[in-house]
Amino acid sequence: MHRAAGGALPDEVDEQPPKDACGVFGVWARGEDVSKLTYYGLYALQHRGQEAAGMAVSDGASVVVYKDLGLVSQVFDEPTLASLKGHLAVGHTRYSTTGGCTWENAQPTFRTTKAGTVLALGHNGNLVNSAALAADLAPERHGMPAATTDSDVITSLLAMRPDQSVEAAAMEVLPTLRGAFSLVFMDEHTLYAARDPQGVRPLVLGRLERGWVVASETAALDIVGASVVREVEPGELIAIDEDGLRSEHFAVPQPKGCLFEYVYIARPDTTISGRGVHAARVEIGRRLAKEHPAEADLVIPVPESGTPAAVGFAEASGIPYGLGLVKNSYVGRTFIQPSQTIRQLGIRLKLNPLRDVIRGKRLVVVDDSIVRGNTQRALIRMLRESGALEVHVRIASPPVRWPCFYGIDFPTRAELIANGLDIEGIRTSINADSLGYVSLDGVIAASEQPRNRLCRACYDGEYPIPIPEAQLAGKHVLEGIGRRGAVEPLPLGTLGSLSAPA
Repeated sequence: MHRAAGGALPDEVDEQPPKDACGVFGVWARGEDVSKLTYYGLYALQHRGQEAAGMAVSDGASVVVYKDLGLVSQVFDEPTLASLKGHLAVGHTRYSTTGGCTWENAQPTFRTTKAGTVLALGHNGNLVNSAALAADLAPERHGMPAATTDSDVITSLLAMRPDQSVEAAAMEVLPTLRGAFSLVFMDEHTLYAARDPQGVRPLVLGRLERGWVVASETAALDIVGASVVREVEPGELIAIDEDGLRSEHFAVPQPKGCLFEYVYIARPDTTISGRGVHAARVEIGRRLAKEHPAEADLVIPVPESGTPAAVGFAEASGIPYGLGLVKNSYVGRTFIQPSQTIRQLGIRLKLNPLRDVIRGKRLVVVDDSIVRGNTQRALIRMLRESGALEVHVRIASPPVRWPCFYGIDFPTRAELIANGLDIEGIRTSINADSLGYVSLDGVIAASEQPRNRLCRACYDGEYPIPIPEAQLAGKHVLEGIGRRGAVEPLPLGTLGSLSAPA
């Protein structure tokens, strides 16, 4: 079952922050309305992907997949959810970090296995060896839906073994995958969850009164009333069915959790590796104030991502905290094309100044990151037009100088402003009176995680999983797989002169 796509997504009205990873959710529960639990779980994970949403539901006899382009609230309605009955479900919210934004690439992906069962899968992360895997799969995938994602490759690999159960196939397939993958998948009877050996993207396990839940973030467990049990361990495969929960490892754990989850991606009400994200962001703000003090009258956040750090900055600096910008909460993905007039207004569609608060003030403006610089440039112009005497910009992350190959859609190195300019050059470019970034050491300390257990590649270029040549590590690698071959991966720590994919 599926609904036709509602049209292409429009261009954005202004520069966007780094695109999030996807969100995954899975539930096995008797006596529960699992489609609605999945709906609420996906709603809680909407921030991780706004291009498409979907779920697969099983009643033990058949699996029904329903997915479409759009937000969770646009894809599902009451009649649809009422028709999706069963005790087992997986769901997904997507931002397209590999493959284009098409219905075929929406998730869950699904296949009928050679053993005759139906397999549905949701994936958060990016593989870095998908080109090689897809090339080997080419004959097996002939005549299948025109999906061009690494997630579809994983699904095909799991489905192609005729004499094995899904669980046995997973124990053979998962060790061959390279890159970041937090997976939820299912057949008619069993829910599975798996996480790559580095545990780059988060995945947590929760308990319901009559079942189990797995999700990208603890916030999704909270919203469906599940208690947090633990994180799915790096290199672990979990299976949940009528007999309960069982676990086995397909690889030795080598933890390298994404540091950017603490800075931007995860919801503030989520906990990662025992550290509350909101508390981490407030502590980042405190450290930012100590590293880059400013003489000012008011600290204001760029809502909402800059708010916790602004609170911490104000607390540590003694400068009053205030709201100088109002965010339109209803601006997000839409199928309505903005007019040229609205485009020219740019950032004002999302943020509008409180002129009475700003006028005559020296401001510290706290934001989570600067990517290309367009948003900050427009924001500072707007604040000055509203009467700000000075604008001191403070950024609650180190400069982003490297693209992410593990599930966050950063621009290419050429587009990253911090790759081409030093701090003073960026300050001049955005027309701030001063500019300060928190140090990498400061963010790591705020996360309360050991440095050697974190992926920091977007900040320092040290990629914990080897990356193939740049042209095969791009977002649309599988759309040209018939024209290009796989290449050998580069060794760790050798990407200093490598251009990112276009």
